Amino acid sequence: ELELQTDGNRSGHLQNGELGYGPEVDEEVVRIIAAQLAEIGDQFDKEIKARVVNDLVQHFLNENLPREEITRRMSEAVEGLARAIPADMEREKAMLVLAMLLTKKIANTMPSLLQRVFSTTVNYISQHLHNYIIRMVSAALR
Repeated sequence: ELELQTDGNRSGHLQNGELGYGPEVDEEVVRIIAAQLAEIGDQFDKEIKARVVNDLVQHFLNENLPREEITRRMSEAVEGLARAIPADMEREKAMLVLAMLLTKKIANTMPSLLQRVFSTTVNYISQHLHNYIIRMVSAALR
């Protein structure tokens, strides 16, 4: 499985003692998907109220909250926002965009939370949207 690191580099995995990078990913496909998600994000941006972001910021600031609880709070926020998505949009795509938008808004509100919110978002996406991302990339490669 190919992983993109926060610095933009791909992580490798040892396969038979050699560093391998997994299946080839067409960078143009990734760019196209990213552009589509960004366009959707621009549409959703105005829908995310400051109160939702501020509530999440407060949870992230509470260092006593376990990682699972913060991920649950992120999930609840995304689910709540997803209720307002247009009926003609894929729910999973909307949830992916909303999770990324919330991450951006939280980091813009409180930059010191970037590492924690990024980690939580990656955890949320891995738990809830991993299969959707695989299907989306596979469909784009066809």
